[in-house]
Amino acid sequence: MRYIPAKQEDIREMLQTIGISSMEELFRSIPAEYQYKGKLSFPSAMSEQELTEHLWQLAGRNQNMIDCASFLGGGAYHHYVPALVDAIISRGEFLTSYTPYQPEISQGTLQAIFEFQTYICQITGMDVSNASMYDGASSAAEAVLMARRALPGRKKVLVSRAVHPNYRKVIETYTENLPVEIVEIGSNDKGITDKAALTGHLDDAICVVLQSPNYFGVIEPQQEIYA
Repeated sequence: MRYIPAKQEDIREMLQTIGISSMEELFRSIPAEYQYKGKLSFPSAMSEQELTEHLWQLAGRNQNMIDCASFLGGGAYHHYVPALVDAIISRGEFLTSYTPYQPEISQGTLQAIFEFQTYICQITGMDVSNASMYDGASSAAEAVLMARRALPGRKKVLVSRAVHPNYRKVIETYTENLPVEIVEIGSNDKGITDKAALTGHLDDAICVVLQSPNYFGVIEPQQEIYA
């Protein structure tokens, strides 16, 4: 990001807009004992090359997702993107993320979607396959809708609290106007979905939504939960 300094006139206008008269007043909410009044001890200036090398040295202290397995949770794990993806998305027929609506100019995309669905069905043995989804949250929500269509007589969607909260919100949004009850299943002190709480709601359940590794970075023992 480029540094764009503010003129004194700009600063006065910004202070006036938020209803204060000085920069000191802006930081008045910070207790005085936490405000540093001295001069910061910065090292002497570096050249661009020196600074770049210094930053690389600092970055080298970090551990990355390739060097170690990550169980931090919250989606912080190694996301592998095949090199082929960059080549494909640079092509004109793939620049838009939307489903093509003009077949006469989108044959490349339509062909790729057809082949994707065909291969997914062959790999999984399923009769049908969706073309693709935008992200994990919408994929989870669409899976819930599919399960409801398969079991229209049931009302409960069981969602583990160990599922990413953003995913749970999207599921709630998708089902808001449907006769569906979202039942959140708690987790135990190890961050694993509570099997006992889950079992008590299975009679009228449409589906069970789990995530593994879950939001807490824990691998769900799915065999035990399903048993």
